[in-house]
Formats: sequence, C-alpha cells, structure tokens
Amino acid sequence: MKHLRVLVLMLLILGVLFSVGVAKKLVYGYVTPGPDTWYRKDVEGFQYAAKLAGVEVVVLNSDYDVEKEIANIQTLVNMGVDGMCIFSFNPNGAFIAARECARAGIPLVVTDNVGEVLKSQDPVVACIDFNWDAMGKDIANYIAKNYPGENIAVIMGRLEHVPVQMFLKSFEPEVKKLGKNKIVAIRDGKYIPDEAVKQAQDLIESGYDFSILFVFNEEMGAAVVRMLKARNLLNNPIKVITTNGAPYGIELIKEGSIQYSISSSPGWEGFVSFLALHAYVTGKIKALRQWIFLPITPITPETIDDKTKVVPWDIDPVWIDLTKEYFPEYKGLLDVLN
Repeated sequence: MKHLRVLVLMLLILGVLFSVGVAKKLVYGYVTPGPDTWYRKDVEGFQYAAKLAGVEVVVLNSDYDVEKEIANIQTLVNMGVDGMCIFSFNPNGAFIAARECARAGIPLVVTDNVGEVLKSQDPVVACIDFNWDAMGKDIANYIAKNYPGENIAVIMGRLEHVPVQMFLKSFEPEVKKLGKNKIVAIRDGKYIPDEAVKQAQDLIESGYDFSILFVFNEEMGAAVVRMLKARNLLNNPIKVITTNGAPYGIELIKEGSIQYSISSSPGWEGFVSFLALHAYVTGKIKALRQWIFLPITPITPETIDDKTKVVPWDIDPVWIDLTKEYFPEYKGLLDVLN
C-alpha cells in the first residue's frame, strides 16, 4: 500500500511537471490586406515582437480581395487563435473581424482603421493608427509655406482605404483654408507603383496645370520620380512630395528628387500592434476600445539621419526604446521580452 501511495504521488508530480513543460504556446493570427511594402513591414514588426515573446504568428494575405479577407478572418477564428490583428483595406473588413472575434471570444487589434471600428458595439482591444488628420494638415501647410501660388495634383492610395479618406478629409479643407494653393486633380494610385505612374502620365498629358505632385506613399512616389526624370520634368517644373519615410524615400530626399516627406514607420506600427494585443491576452492591460496613435515626424535635414525621429521601417532595436518613451504602459512587458 505504501509503495502504491508513493507511485501515485510520483505520477502526480510527473503530471504537474509535464503539464508545465508543455504549456500551451500562444498563437496569434494576422490578416494583412495586400502584398505591398507597407503591409509587409507592418507584418514584420508584428512578427519581431512575437518572436521576442515566444508567440507563434499565422499570417494570411487577402490580396485586396474582399471575399478572401472574410475567408481569412473565418479561417483564423476556426483555428481558435488566441488573438487576432487585422489590417483591412476596406471599411467593412474590421467590422466583420470585430463581430466574428466577439462571437468566438478572440481578442482583436485593428491596424490603420483611424478608429472607425470603435463605433462597433463589439469589443475591440485597440486601434493602432498614425495621425492621418495631422499628416494632411502638415502637408498642406508645408506646400503653402514653400510653394505659394502653385497648383497641386494628388495621387492617393486606394480611395476606399480609410486612412486615405481621413488624410483627404483634412488635407483638402486645409489647402482651401490657407488659400495659397489649388488642388486641380485627385487620382487613385491603388498603392500600385505602375498605376501611380500611369495616373501621373495621364495628368501631364491631359494638360492639367500643376507643379506640385503629392504622392501618398514613397513606393508609388519613387516610381513617379523615375518617370519624371526620364521625361526631364522632375523639379522643372514638377516637384514631388510624399509621406512615409521609407528607406528608398530617404535616399530620394537626400538627392533632392523628393522635396518633403513625413516619417511613419509601418514596422514600428506592427510592433506596437503586437504589444497592445499581447498585453491584453496576458492580462497586463485589461482596457478595451483603446485608440493608440504613433507619432509622426516631418523629415528635415536636421532629423533625416536620426532614427528616433525618422523611424526605421526595417526591424531595429530603436523601436523598443521609442515604445518605452511614447508608450510607457508597455515598459514592463518589454523589459520581460527584451
């Protein structure tokens, strides 16, 4: 009997040790909207933070297809992931994810939705955004100050993308209020460099009177710059202004091919998106419906080589320091992960 009790005790101890040793590894899902560089860097930032935390990430790409995006959301729900992040290219995607995650009890973080999903009645952990409203006003003021009297043509990303709509909602009224410039055309570049070039060529060949060309991101902007150089139109008369602070954009700014841009790192955004989700899943932060803004920084000769101002797109430990500075609520979590 004594030996039996010892055997039972040993089995119990082994059972406890075994259960601790094979503790369930957290798995998060990430639905990304398409293949372009901005989205890829956002995913890489999320994955970098996940690697530090020992969390597995399942990434599904929607390829700008609404039905595929819905299927991706449902796939992750059916997998029973422990948390989900969605970066949707259309206004409805985040709402669908919020509804399906609420039904399944899966915490959800939404990236680049300008807080729209917070209007939903479904619980969402957080929206992670840049201040697109401030960005639109900043670009308008820069143009008014440096190029008064010159007309503006605009090539945006996908016009159905909520940040695009938010940017235009502040940019257009600010240009009108300042009264120094006129917007003569707004085109949809669809976040595709070749499409942006096509739209820029059409603007030129259709006879639009403009000398400022604002291109919503530097992936499109770099392609437009190459076309303008080939046609001997770059800076004479057409000046290019962009946003994002991408590595190739930085080089074009330094050589004078892009006149102005604003730093907004998708890699850092993905990093913070993970932290918001992980902090909630692990019980470090219990708040729901958070709206978290990452800072934006004008790219000037004084800031262009400062990684704390012009934040790298590629994985960089500076993200950890910046996060501790701007989001001290994650400092304890980062101290454990790092």
